[in-house]
Amino acid sequence: MNTPATQPGSGDGARRQAPSYDLEELERLFRDGPAAVAWLAGPRHEIKFANEAYQRLVGRDDLVGRTVDQALPEVVGQRFVELLDKVFASGRAFVGNEVQVDLRDPADGTLKQRVVDFVFQPVREAGEVVGIFIQATDATERVAAQAALRESEAKFRAISNSIDQMVWSTRADGFHDYYNDRWYEYTGVPPGSTDGVGWNDVFHPDDQRRAWAVWRHSLQTGETYHIEYRLRHRSGQYRWVLGRAQPLRDEQGQIVRWFGTCTDIQDIVDAREVLTRSREELERQVGLRTQQLVQAEAKLRQAHKMEAIGQLTGGIAHDFNNMLQGIVGALDLIRRLHASGRTDSIPRFVDMAMKSAHRAGAMTHRLLAFSRQQPLAPQPVDLNALVQSLRELVRRSTGESITLALDLAPGAWSTRCDPNQLESAILNLAINARDAMPDGGQLTLRTANVALPPTQVGPDDTLEAGDFVRVTVSDTGTGMPQDVIDRAFDPFFTTKPIGVGTGLGLSMVYGFARQSGGFATISSRLGEGTEVSVLLPRYQGEAAAPLVQPLTELATGRGEIIVVVEDDEVVRSLAVETLGGLGYEVHAAVTAAEAAELLNRLGRVDLLLTDIGLPGGVSGKQLADAARASRPELKVILITGYAQEAMDSDLAAEKIELLRKPVLIDVMLRKVQDVLGSRV
Repeated sequence: MNTPATQPGSGDGARRQAPSYDLEELERLFRDGPAAVAWLAGPRHEIKFANEAYQRLVGRDDLVGRTVDQALPEVVGQRFVELLDKVFASGRAFVGNEVQVDLRDPADGTLKQRVVDFVFQPVREAGEVVGIFIQATDATERVAAQAALRESEAKFRAISNSIDQMVWSTRADGFHDYYNDRWYEYTGVPPGSTDGVGWNDVFHPDDQRRAWAVWRHSLQTGETYHIEYRLRHRSGQYRWVLGRAQPLRDEQGQIVRWFGTCTDIQDIVDAREVLTRSREELERQVGLRTQQLVQAEAKLRQAHKMEAIGQLTGGIAHDFNNMLQGIVGALDLIRRLHASGRTDSIPRFVDMAMKSAHRAGAMTHRLLAFSRQQPLAPQPVDLNALVQSLRELVRRSTGESITLALDLAPGAWSTRCDPNQLESAILNLAINARDAMPDGGQLTLRTANVALPPTQVGPDDTLEAGDFVRVTVSDTGTGMPQDVIDRAFDPFFTTKPIGVGTGLGLSMVYGFARQSGGFATISSRLGEGTEVSVLLPRYQGEAAAPLVQPLTELATGRGEIIVVVEDDEVVRSLAVETLGGLGYEVHAAVTAAEAAELLNRLGRVDLLLTDIGLPGGVSGKQLADAARASRPELKVILITGYAQEAMDSDLAAEKIELLRKPVLIDVMLRKVQDVLGSRV
């Protein structure tokens, strides 16, 4: 029990005569009141009166005529009888705020913890204490709501500070009282200096009057605030910004707050200016400015997408924290076991850490596939062979209550895509089908060749006519209503309970299909089942390679010279140590500039192994292109977890290999030996 505060009663030391208390009058006054009240008589605290609210609070209705320790034995061990004795003896009131109390639940009689505000007020007659008046309020829901509000505010701050945009909020009257960290980083102003109406001071003088007019109009009408203006950057220069805000309304439709964002659009404004210039000047600058425009528009689209991702940031952060806990916890135990000499259990905890790491990697790949920015490794794929190879894995994943059937079209065409992502998509669909058949049923994997006319796959997206190969996952489950079908591919939409599904599965499938040049469809009827089809373009190049390559042992290098470029110290050290242990001559660099200096100094280099994302403004892909300008035969392996360049470039045509993080050391070593031709 929390320690309540004690305060003197208003009648402390008083000796004037007090009127007698009529129980019937008290009962009439307090019987139906919202507060829980009771009246105790004498030093033994006999309950003379308890209204219905009090009976509900303590979970009993047989109180009157019994002492507190008889009627409520559960509170005896919680110091309440001692407090009553103290109030009766001292004549001083006792006030308790948000006190945790174990009380009987009237529904099942079990003890449950509640949070209560109460007052023990001594009652006097002829100057002597004759009883105690109790007034109590159940504060459990209020305290829980306050805790939930604090948690919600903490999540809001974490989410708003995790995105690149400037986020702000105002009261209903437009008084600015919140900015996220990006605002202060961008403007360079001291925290709090732009609260209220101070924000207008960082606007360009020529834009202040217009910005005020638009903002006042939104406040008066409730219309969305949308404006472009110049904002003073921390460098002292003014940059163009897109400001947006919309109101938050209560149940009665009244505006209670405004939430807004600011997005730097200087690159877009510059591109507009280029388009208004003369044809000659446009022709001179079109190459450079077009690239800048594409990058700026991509940033803007990604900013809009971040608004959707922000809706689930808390959930994704929770999942990643669980995965990190699995890794950190396992490594900590391994360290402790090693220090104590108990090494027998170490392999088990290594497996735990690896399992959590793989889960984190899978989540990252799903998010990148949703954003259409997953670096894929496309190659020719024999669809029938791939589906056949998944037979046992699908069967184990769906369980014995579900019958698996394969209906593979003879002579199914090949396609060109990332086989790992296609396998992941099929498994995702199979698991969704399993969940739709809780009582068992039939799951069918079907392939077919189809020739399609021009097909509308989005509001502004039409697929050209052509030949496609289709893989369909169908079930005999519960099916879906039309409103669910219409939203099934939306990111983060899920019909599963909270904590069971993130809503990324079908979005990942659709994102992979579109990124591979195809699309996906759903057909379903309630009570009859669902079919989800992934259509991929026909590939008419060289035949698909076997799905399973023979496993070979790692060979010792022959002194080949490898330059490793990686800014992460741990990743760089692991690569240098493992490659050096196999007999390669390894040189390491942190930035592209250091790597370029190494390449010039070494002369002969057999392999460049580089991360794409490097500090200093020059990417690993740009480094590789520059190195190959003077060394056309230089072999290159790029490593990335997210890279626009890795998608925009035809790496296969450039004879550049790609590895996606997280990558196992063994996989990296085998790729190095494949590229160098040193596998046994």
